[in-house]
Amino acid sequence: MNAIKIRQMQLPDLQLALNWAALEGWNPGINDAESFYATDSSGFFVGELDGEPIGCISIVCYDATFAFIGLYIVKPEHRGQGYGTQIWQNAWQQMTQKLDLNRCSVGLDGVVEREETYRRLGFIPAYRHIRHVYELKDCGVISSSVVPLANVPFAEILRYDAELFPASRPQFLQSWINVKGGYAYGVMESGNLIGYGVMRPCHQGFRIGPLFAESMEIADCLFQALTSHAGKQPVFIDIPDVSSAISGLRQRYQLQPTFICIRMYCYQTPVIDSDRIFGVTTLELG
Repeated sequence: MNAIKIRQMQLPDLQLALNWAALEGWNPGINDAESFYATDSSGFFVGELDGEPIGCISIVCYDATFAFIGLYIVKPEHRGQGYGTQIWQNAWQQMTQKLDLNRCSVGLDGVVEREETYRRLGFIPAYRHIRHVYELKDCGVISSSVVPLANVPFAEILRYDAELFPASRPQFLQSWINVKGGYAYGVMESGNLIGYGVMRPCHQGFRIGPLFAESMEIADCLFQALTSHAGKQPVFIDIPDVSSAISGLRQRYQLQPTFICIRMYCYQTPVIDSDRIFGVTTLELG
């Protein structure tokens, strides 16, 4: 096995990695790269063999207490030769220099087939994300209780999001809620955000994420508002299987499961109220 050169990605490299993810069937957003890169530009790595990119990984550090691993891909013709291990180890070493290992969490969403591999690396399963597809049958409506997220103070969005994500993520959200071709809505009560959702265009249809809400009724209003923009295209949403809402959403919208992955954590497992998570943000960045 030849040694490969591993370096930090530039933005065009990240778009290449997302194109690879699309070929793997992960269906990333077509405009994800800028939001991802804005979050932690030093957290994306590409491996090159004789000057050709053959593999990648992202280990994005939101702060000293939380990081997330994604986009771990080796091109099919180069698999089984140890290149992925080299890329992982290099990125992991650089990640540990940014984290407080005494109080941090590192998460990932792994395919079911790789669960044992990640267990050997110290990751413990927390729950599963089940991707569902919604085929629009009736045009959704935008309830009077729903407002464009652009009308909500950003500080309020940050406050609410931090209740349902292991770290504050201002750089990510500033870009994510304004993603090109996307839609973002919230529901307010007495000046406080009590739910919000984002839908973005993907290689196939749209994906909703996140969909956070205080109740099924609020989530329902947001879901209808977002899907009203989908036209005849399919809409995908990744729902934690521990969420009490999963059966309600399935029944109400006749959602069909299409894909399963396992949320796993190393070091500490964050405590988050999964009953308010109706759709995870993204399987690539958490």
